Amino acid sequence: MKVEQLYTGCLAEAAYYIESEGEAIIIDPLRDIQPYIQKLERNKVKLKFILETHFHADFVSGHIDLAEATGAEIVYGPKAVTSFKSHIAQDHEKLRIGKLTIEVLHTPGHTPESSCYLLYDESGNKHAIFTGDTLFIGDVGRPDLAIKSDLTKEDLAGMLYDSLETKIKTLPDSILIYPAHGAGSACGKNMSKDTFDTLGNQKQNNYALKAKDKATFIKEVLEDLLPAPSYFSVNALMNKEGYRNTAEVIKQGSIALDADGFEKLQEQTHALLLDTRDPAAFKEGFIPGSINIGLNGQFAPWAGVLITDTTQPILLITDTDKEKETIIRLARVGIDNVIGYLKNGYQTWKAANKPEDMIRTISAKDFADHVLSNAALNILDVRKPGEYETGHFNEVKNVPLDYINEWTSSLDKNKTYYVHCAGGYRSVITESILKSRNINNVIDVAGGYGAVKKELDAKDSQ
Repeated sequence: MKVEQLYTGCLAEAAYYIESEGEAIIIDPLRDIQPYIQKLERNKVKLKFILETHFHADFVSGHIDLAEATGAEIVYGPKAVTSFKSHIAQDHEKLRIGKLTIEVLHTPGHTPESSCYLLYDESGNKHAIFTGDTLFIGDVGRPDLAIKSDLTKEDLAGMLYDSLETKIKTLPDSILIYPAHGAGSACGKNMSKDTFDTLGNQKQNNYALKAKDKATFIKEVLEDLLPAPSYFSVNALMNKEGYRNTAEVIKQGSIALDADGFEKLQEQTHALLLDTRDPAAFKEGFIPGSINIGLNGQFAPWAGVLITDTTQPILLITDTDKEKETIIRLARVGIDNVIGYLKNGYQTWKAANKPEDMIRTISAKDFADHVLSNAALNILDVRKPGEYETGHFNEVKNVPLDYINEWTSSLDKNKTYYVHCAGGYRSVITESILKSRNINNVIDVAGGYGAVKKELDAKDSQ
């Protein structure tokens, strides 16, 4: 028996590969299927089943492309309705691969069709359960993501409580919990950085599993639940109804353009200019009007949140040889409309003497010494509300990047704004968007809240 967790940090997502006697199962695969195909070929095994725990909202799954490439059967739990060929399993139905058995456990709550997969080893012992978004390490799935459902979030939270009580908590404490997500995912609110645990430990440490009754559980699960990102509903429908072949999406976007061709195509299509370089490099020089979302951060989730018009063409500015990776990672969150990229990246634009822009920066020390003491200055803290509540600078306004479309209009284009986040990634995204909307007087606080707090603490200790 081989069980492998395939974790993708950008999405805080875990897919799973299970193998026995020349047969394999993949659970909750990502949209880019080549790594799975290569693994199957390398191990010389046949993919028998693709198990989906539910209609994912935070990413587009690879189930359809993977089934077409391998002939494997797509499996969902009860209540799922798909527009493509799939097997809708019954509650407690058992599937076999090699010497292993997988039992389907219908666990509605996160969504009506949510199901977990219980793995029995070669001796018939309960070994692990793949819980999807039903149970995380330290948390449970948010109950407000059902597609076109008459069920309220309170209804679903109650169903989730029942599922945990009757299907999960009754299992042996020694059983391994393998969830679909870890810390950083918006599918829950309190996820651990750990990506697996035993059920016994979770009974002791997971607040949701310790709730004394259903009413308490519902209250605690729904408390402080932020609105779901707008792209979640788009991704869930794509997973339910189907999507374009990913290889076609990659081919469409893999068109190299020189500076003149890039500029002309942008004028013709009104494409969004997406620059995925490191924020520090972007600040030094960029194409006017371009948006920076650095590939080395939580790129795909932020792209999903901020690129709200999924029909607008996109042109890329990336580091050399990063264009394909960028296209794939955009496709993971349902953004399929890249139409080309700037060959050899920003240096091509610069060498052609095209117009450039930049973002001014202030060091954490200068900000601590000279800016914070001036109450008349405008400072924007773009962290999430929870981060802000944990600690913030006095008289500083919290305007989360997540909701930038709601607060941009309140800014005065004639004023200067100092912008900070936790470490510098989100502040540059914010500044690039503001500059694209003609709010040009923005200054980046290098190192963000963390660096400034360190400077302030050093001053206090002197």
